[in-house]
Amino acid sequence: MITVKNLSCGYGSMRILDDVSFEIKKGEHFGIIGPNGSGKTTLLKSITKLIKPESGTVIIDGKDTKKWGIKELSKKLAVASQNTQAPNMTVEDFVLLGRIPYYKRFQLVESQRDIDISEHCMELTGTLKFKNRYMAELSGGERQLVFIARALSQEPEIILLDEPITHLDISHQVKVLDIIKTLNGQKGLTAVTVIHDLNLASEYCDRLLLLNNGGVYNIGLPSEVLTYQAIEEVYKTIVIVKESPLSKKPYVFVVPNAKPI
Repeated sequence: MITVKNLSCGYGSMRILDDVSFEIKKGEHFGIIGPNGSGKTTLLKSITKLIKPESGTVIIDGKDTKKWGIKELSKKLAVASQNTQAPNMTVEDFVLLGRIPYYKRFQLVESQRDIDISEHCMELTGTLKFKNRYMAELSGGERQLVFIARALSQEPEIILLDEPITHLDISHQVKVLDIIKTLNGQKGLTAVTVIHDLNLASEYCDRLLLLNNGGVYNIGLPSEVLTYQAIEEVYKTIVIVKESPLSKKPYVFVVPNAKPI
């Protein structure tokens, strides 16, 4: 579904990613992990054409992104970022923004089909009950679910999530990831998630890409990527990695290293 080949890019003269290559299979939940500054968000921006590669290619569904028009690409993939800002509009109006790529020429208002699809997406994310409330009235967790509803209203085959659970309490973290897991399993939605919590990444993602210093450190199953040796080298933190008694996936325990002042 997504192929990245020898991708190098950055901002101005500052190169962030260097010679990054990997593939994402159709229908999998692919996690991107790595320390701050390793290039995770930059990688997502490259996939969505917000950043032009210095070299290398990004191919989506067999087609180079250079050949995708913005409107056409918006029907193929959607982005849900971690966003604490609240636009001055109702939840329903905000979710309906996801239907804009489908507006016909000279269309100024949404059709009944647009309304039906947006309501279905709000129902999927548990936000339909908020549809007449303003975004500023919602909690951070509720707002994040609305951002996902808007992304889903684009009817994408691929959803990119940039730190979707940052600053959320554990109940909303699990709810967000459970929704993605359900859509991934039942509807074949390909999900690409940038995530900081290594244990949630292990539990919910089929495969993981570990970035370090702008390059690929490792890619594979959680059990192949989340080793104590890799985590200690990349994150510079002492950890113990054990097997979860429920899922049998790796679980990371941090070893405190506090010293007397």
